[in-house]
Amino acid sequence: MLSQIRPNPVGMPFRAQVLLITLGLLCGLGFYSGESAAAQGIAQYGKPKYAEGFAHFEYANPNAPKGGTLTLPNPDRRTSFDKFNPFTLRGVTAPGIGALMFESLAVGSADEVSSVYGLIAEDIQVAPDKMSVSFRIRPEAQFSDGSPILASDVKHSFDTLMSKLANPQYRTIYADVKQAVVVSERVIRFDFKTRNSELPLMVGGLPIFSKNWGVKTDGSVTAFDKITFEHPIGSGPYVIESFRAGKSMIYKRNPNYWGNKVNVRVGFYNFDRIVYKLYSDDAVRLEAFKAGEFDALVEYRAKNWAKSYVGPKFNNGTLIKKAFANHNGAGMQGFAMNLRRPIFQDVRVRKALGYALDFQWLNRQLFFDQYGRINSYYTNSDLSANYRGETVPTEAELKLLKPLQAKYPQHVPEAVFGAMPPPPSTEAPSSLRNNLRKARELLAEAGWTYRDGALRNSKGEIFRFEIVEDGPFFMRILSAYVRNLEKLGIKVEIRTSDYALHQKRMDDYDFDMTTIRFPDTQSPGNELYDRFGSAAAKERGSDNVIGVQSPVVDALIDAIVKAETREQLQAATRSLDRVLWNSYFVVPHWYNPTHRIAFRKEMGYPNPPLYYSAESWILSTWWLQEARK
Repeated sequence: MLSQIRPNPVGMPFRAQVLLITLGLLCGLGFYSGESAAAQGIAQYGKPKYAEGFAHFEYANPNAPKGGTLTLPNPDRRTSFDKFNPFTLRGVTAPGIGALMFESLAVGSADEVSSVYGLIAEDIQVAPDKMSVSFRIRPEAQFSDGSPILASDVKHSFDTLMSKLANPQYRTIYADVKQAVVVSERVIRFDFKTRNSELPLMVGGLPIFSKNWGVKTDGSVTAFDKITFEHPIGSGPYVIESFRAGKSMIYKRNPNYWGNKVNVRVGFYNFDRIVYKLYSDDAVRLEAFKAGEFDALVEYRAKNWAKSYVGPKFNNGTLIKKAFANHNGAGMQGFAMNLRRPIFQDVRVRKALGYALDFQWLNRQLFFDQYGRINSYYTNSDLSANYRGETVPTEAELKLLKPLQAKYPQHVPEAVFGAMPPPPSTEAPSSLRNNLRKARELLAEAGWTYRDGALRNSKGEIFRFEIVEDGPFFMRILSAYVRNLEKLGIKVEIRTSDYALHQKRMDDYDFDMTTIRFPDTQSPGNELYDRFGSAAAKERGSDNVIGVQSPVVDALIDAIVKAETREQLQAATRSLDRVLWNSYFVVPHWYNPTHRIAFRKEMGYPNPPLYYSAESWILSTWWLQEARK
């Protein structure tokens, strides 16, 4: 993984779904009609890697033994849960619900970019004008209660998620989808408002649930936003066996799961039971792993990996630690400022705060030199403006940026037309002292000067803000950062809370600064509207926690979504990268191009794919060796 921060999908159901499918994009083929030819796999650029009729994904083991129990700890920062419905805004969802109980019409392949393959759908076709897409549902596809998955269920899922009863992220992401139309019992068509080659992918990744979920035995219906602990009638390979509220969650394999023989699921979901145990903090979780309470643990803290994964069980091979390489883009992680706060609306202030983070000291003293510095919103990817070094914009990038500068000069920093500036460094000949001097100059230009023991504006108001986190494990890093900020006369308070309260504050944008991590992707698209779009900044619970509201950013997201070639996508994404990076919305952190995983020797695993998250890889394609069954 990329840092010490664990992924954070709780309360953000669409993001979890997007991570499963954004590795592939969809292209336009012929519209489904009668008996005309259709394809399971399609690609936005060129041809998909896997030919029609392929047996299984190469990164899955078709001979993986089935059976046994996989026991895992908290997959993220949640330490409890209060609902089974992952699609509503309020509350914290039980771990594993989204991944194990809901399938989608189509899924992406983790060893290629820009392809997608049917799962619930046996074939997919896009209309010649690319203004609609149709999916034909497999006749064997069924829900956990044994009822068939029909086009009416797909429409119900879409309409429900687009309603005000669901998380508002769905309305942002699917804003360009006009409607879902039932063509026949097993054919569903989605009509679009605009021509957007990514929309077929996005609707293909829609999680599908039964229209009977929430229907009581007396025929009355529970409103979707009131569904909490009613067991989902889902389309996935597992069902709920039992749970202890806030403590543990146990799933069992659905013996009638319809997808076992579908090629995109061969070698997947190999355990009979999956158990999640929730621990109060990282230290307790690690000790529980050493004691044999669960089977695998993904580590995000460099110090723990270097110092704590030791002992007799590691020495004798009972427990194994291994760093698995990946080719994921690093995404963006850092201390994000809430632009809704007046104190952060001056770009000079935001830039100054970046000079106070001494990454080189942190890497040396706390991280055991395991990290590289993030230098882009798409670090470690060909989508980064820094991909070939600190180069100036290409002609293709200038073609996008110059008209936008002419129309919105205040939203296009002049720096975007130069080389991407590196993040501040304290490597010689630079130093923390020099960086803080630069920060003080920028703050003075913005009207903040040091007097009477603090940094103050012309009204005498002290520059102060609060950093909020959902746990104490980041305190050493925060303390070092705050010490440097205090040298500038800035007053900072650090406030930690439990996950549920922290998530509510994020949903309400009730914070000054916090740690964010935007997931990596090889093919960005519609999710950017939710992450950086102006409309999302005003929508409670969106991914735009920063509060970016820029017509230039909106226009560049449009260009990304409408790109018809990989080259156009690169130019648009690199242009967006330049604008975001030079706007200094985030104090960038660090990344590691490996996944650090510790596991019991009985665990088996295939060769990892190119692009993957550690938790989902373990959950979906690992298995238990025969010896322990």
